[in-house]
Amino acid sequence: MDTSVIPFSELLRRRTRRSHGTSAGHGFMADLVGGACDVADYADLLGQYAFVYDALERAAERMADHPVAAPFVTTQLTRMPAIRADLEYLVGPDWSELVCPLPATTAYVRRLNEVAATTPGGFVAHHYTRYLGDVAGGHAIGSLLAEQFGFETNGILFYIFDQVADPAAFEGTYRAQLDAAPWSAEEQEQVIAEVELAYELDHGLLADLDARRGRGPAATA
Repeated sequence: MDTSVIPFSELLRRRTRRSHGTSAGHGFMADLVGGACDVADYADLLGQYAFVYDALERAAERMADHPVAAPFVTTQLTRMPAIRADLEYLVGPDWSELVCPLPATTAYVRRLNEVAATTPGGFVAHHYTRYLGDVAGGHAIGSLLAEQFGFETNGILFYIFDQVADPAAFEGTYRAQLDAAPWSAEEQEQVIAEVELAYELDHGLLADLDARRGRGPAATA
């Protein structure tokens, strides 16, 4: 009889695989990497993510001294300076006055403020959902967008993790930290549930973007 214990990082990956696939394959992102979006559509995405990452990175500041959350807090991953630079390049220096959160973005930020900024499990769940995917797929997406839109580095700084020399090694360390976190079985279930919710919130943000450009179910409802 197999009595081996599945590491939490592997359990988390398995249990949330379907939710991740739903968000990753959403119409907006499929169109973006497939060449069906224009620069304005891409700027819209970064504009919404500005609200999300600002909330998450403010939560990171609050969690930096928490014994469970602290190992996950690192400036290597900070995205807001890159997002601001990209939006200034794509939209202009007054981008922050022109970009407004969509309803799904507001809901996403509200959840981050309620959970990621107040509980270590909630923080790690949202941190894992955003950054591990960014590091794993960012280079490929950034390269595609650079080719499509004629960018060099300006415009795709969001996807460039110049402080992460070896993404595979970084991911391995991150998963080891997940395995080492002192969560009970109940707390692990709460983290898994929050990761699934985070993917759902991201899916809602992408659906709102689709609706704004006249695509997707929400646009025809």
